[in-house]
Amino acid sequence: MTLSIEDIRAAAERLKGHIERTPLRHSRTLSEITGAEVWVKFENLQFTAAYKERGALNKLLQLTEAERKRGVIAASAGNHSQGLAYHATRLGIPVTIVMPAGTPFVKVQQTRAFGAQVVIDGDGYDEASAHARRLCEERDLVFVHPFNDLDVMAGQGTVALEMFEDMPDLEVLPVPIGGGGLIAGVATAAKHVRPDVSVIGLEPAMYPSFTAKMRGVNAANHVGGSTIAEGIAVKQVGDVSYAVARPLIDDVLLIEEPYFERAVALYCNVEKTVAEGAGSASLAGLLAYPERFRGKKAGLILTGGNIDTRLLASVLTRELVRDQRLVSLRIIGDDRPGLLANVSRIIGEMGANIVEVAHNRLALDVPAKGAEFDVMIETRDAQHTQEIISALRDQGYPPRIV
Repeated sequence: MTLSIEDIRAAAERLKGHIERTPLRHSRTLSEITGAEVWVKFENLQFTAAYKERGALNKLLQLTEAERKRGVIAASAGNHSQGLAYHATRLGIPVTIVMPAGTPFVKVQQTRAFGAQVVIDGDGYDEASAHARRLCEERDLVFVHPFNDLDVMAGQGTVALEMFEDMPDLEVLPVPIGGGGLIAGVATAAKHVRPDVSVIGLEPAMYPSFTAKMRGVNAANHVGGSTIAEGIAVKQVGDVSYAVARPLIDDVLLIEEPYFERAVALYCNVEKTVAEGAGSASLAGLLAYPERFRGKKAGLILTGGNIDTRLLASVLTRELVRDQRLVSLRIIGDDRPGLLANVSRIIGEMGANIVEVAHNRLALDVPAKGAEFDVMIETRDAQHTQEIISALRDQGYPPRIV
């Protein structure tokens, strides 16, 4: 079973007029931050906000009339399900989606809104997939695998064709790996168009399924955990996608959670666009391994933007804390009138904003006639925070960050 450039080009022809021809844009600010020459492919601008539409639709357009009448089924943590649901419904094909119990609410709701019958089952993708297989047999449906399918891989590979049409000089493609369908398609297209391009796979450190298979170890013993990149949190890489991708990949890097968070925040704050955890993986790779990409023309695929709004708010707030722009200062002093007023005045005169105050007189490590305050402040940056700490210390209120 092989994937050819002809398969990908045929997929590109099928998809014309059905999906967005998303832009590839240069980011001056991300280039300055990472040291690479960054070009971003905004696949979050697809109608379902993810590249997964490409592979799902390419598969659907090749079904026989009998298969269309029977209907399709898939297991997915979200983006494949939405792409399949949207285009199947649009084409009049019945669609059932099995989603793991931990799937973000926004993806479940959107999948139902696109016309799919949603079944929640399993603690992760593998359990959901097993249940989908059982339903497939019981109901005589067509199973549309999210990554271990050559037609799906061909559809995903059209991303790379568009990228090199817009920027032929790309030197390195950092590509997220979950089950391997995207990198299989992208690497096949990229290596044909530009044989010297470097294709680097990126996996969550908690789910190194591709890396484990490369090393010949049992992935089941090395994966697991709660990652914000749930879209690529796959315990077992596809055997077909692995066979296609492995000879074409130059390296695979593992990404720790803080880099996903920072990448999501940067896309929001710098590019003014929304990225989910898995969707930010290529940028996270540049942040985690700057020496691997410095000075190179890097094509980043922002694969999806379907992130739960509460999670996005949490990530952005955590980034403020990480940058010391949102800081909680603990101040211990005599419990006398005017103490809090003096502290507030100093903070206000320094140009910071007080977000909240917690007043604790009962802490046992505080004198009986003393008081403890936790003052959360919002500042311009880490230097501004240090200036406020110095000002409080000079006025006799030495704080510590908690």
